[in-house]
Amino acid sequence: MTSLCVVTSLSATAAASPSVSTIERVAREGPTQYGVYVYSASMAKTIKVQVLVPSVARGPRPVLTMLSGLGEEDPTNSMWLRKSDAATFFRDKNVTVALPLAGNGSFYTDWQRDDPKLGRYRWETFLTRELPPLLDKQFSGNGIHGVAGLSMGAGSALTLAARKPGYFKAVGSYSGCYSTADIVSQGIPRAIVAAFGGDATNMWGAPNNPAWAAHDVLLHANGLRGSAVYVSVGSGLPGPYDAPNYPGNTNPADRLIVGGAIEAGANFCTHRLADTLAAKRIPATFDFEARGSHSWPYWNDQMHRSWPTLSRGLGVTG
Repeated sequence: MTSLCVVTSLSATAAASPSVSTIERVAREGPTQYGVYVYSASMAKTIKVQVLVPSVARGPRPVLTMLSGLGEEDPTNSMWLRKSDAATFFRDKNVTVALPLAGNGSFYTDWQRDDPKLGRYRWETFLTRELPPLLDKQFSGNGIHGVAGLSMGAGSALTLAARKPGYFKAVGSYSGCYSTADIVSQGIPRAIVAAFGGDATNMWGAPNNPAWAAHDVLLHANGLRGSAVYVSVGSGLPGPYDAPNYPGNTNPADRLIVGGAIEAGANFCTHRLADTLAAKRIPATFDFEARGSHSWPYWNDQMHRSWPTLSRGLGVTG
C-alpha cells in the first residue's frame, strides 16, 4: 500500500507564471516511486525529480535529496535507481527520497552566467529554495531536510550544507573532494565541466574570483556544525567489487586504473576534510575503507552504512 494517497498518478497544475516554481505533474513509476516534473523559475525549464516514498505511511516525514555524480547517462531515470538498491532500501523507512536529474557537470550550484553549451544552471537555488517546499507540500513533509551525494555530488552535498548552515540536518558524502579555493583544487571541477563542453569560468568565474573560495567546504566548515555528517571514501586499492569476474564489471582495467586513481585522489581530499573538522571540533563520522575504487558497488554499500547517521539527523527511527 502506497503512502502517497494525496498524489494522483498524473497530477496537473494550473499554468504557472514564469516567475513561480511549481509541480507541473506527478506520474507514478512504481508502487513507491514517482516522477515529479518541476518547473524551475530560476532555470526557466522543467526538471524531472524522481521520488521514493515509504510503502506504509507513518505520518509526516523528512526529505532526503540524493545527488549523483557527473552526467546522468539516462535523462529519465536516476543512476541511484539503476545502479543501487535505493528503491528497495528506503521502502520501509519513513523518509521521502528525492533524486533530481541534474545537468551534466552542474556541480549542483548556481552558475554566474549561462553557459553556451550547458545552458542555465541554478541548482543551489532549485535544491534549497524552489524544490523543498513543493516536495513538503506534495509528499507530507515535516520540514526537515537532508542531502547526500557521491563523487561530484559528494562535494556538492557538503557545499550546499555549509553554505546554508542548519538547513540540512543530515549530510552524506561518498568519495568526494571539498576544496575549490586554490588553483590546484580548481583543476578537478574545471576538467569535469570541460569534459561536457562547458566552461567553468561561467560557473564561478576566473581563478581569482571570490566565488571559488565561497564554495570551499574547508574554508566554510563551520556551516556543517550541528548537522549529522557522514563521509566515506575508499583507498583506491583493488577491492572485492573490482575483480574481473564481479557482475557488472565490464571494464576491469578502467575500474582498477582510472577508478583506483580517482578514489585515491578522493581519499587525499577526505583526509584534508577530516583534519579540518577535527581541528574545528566539528563532529562527523568518517569511514576510510582500506580498499575500493571509484565505483557504484562501494557507494551502494556506503548508502547503507551512512543511514544510521543520516536517520539520526533526520529524526527517523528504523
